[in-house]
Amino acid sequence: MTVVFARSREAFYAHLEERERRRARRLPGWRTRKHRRALAVMLVVSGSAMVAIAALWRRDLVFTGLWCLGYLVWLVAFVLLRILTGKMSSSFPALLDEREREWRHRVTYVGYQVLVVLMIAAVCYLIAITGRPDAASRGGFMLAALLLLGTSVPTVLLGWTLPDDVTED
Repeated sequence: MTVVFARSREAFYAHLEERERRRARRLPGWRTRKHRRALAVMLVVSGSAMVAIAALWRRDLVFTGLWCLGYLVWLVAFVLLRILTGKMSSSFPALLDEREREWRHRVTYVGYQVLVVLMIAAVCYLIAITGRPDAASRGGFMLAALLLLGTSVPTVLLGWTLPDDVTED
């Protein structure tokens, strides 16, 4: 039984490696620190805008539309940055070399700490708006914004700090 499981696991890893090799050829002109940093800034700005909109939110289609627009900008930047960083922050450890595993370990540790602080801020925000009639809606938008912002920290750190790709790799 373990032999079958080991073979299927190896086949799964081989499939993931092949998929990652195809992804690595995407956006070759964007694989510079300048482009990754621009996307990292876009991620932080759109996440912060979602937090600000959630803090000011009213039962209004404009606020909901602005928040959703911020989410779409965040999503595009996040997907592009994950492609450009080789999904290092969320890939299986077996698919990473030693250097990549070390980078991943560092950024996920920092990302976890930032996420904990943001969730404490979310709890404090929820406690502060408890008596408001629209507390559930405001709290939902704020939790979503802070969670998106916090989970993107490892990808932002990788996008900001990784050196330019070598074209031979």
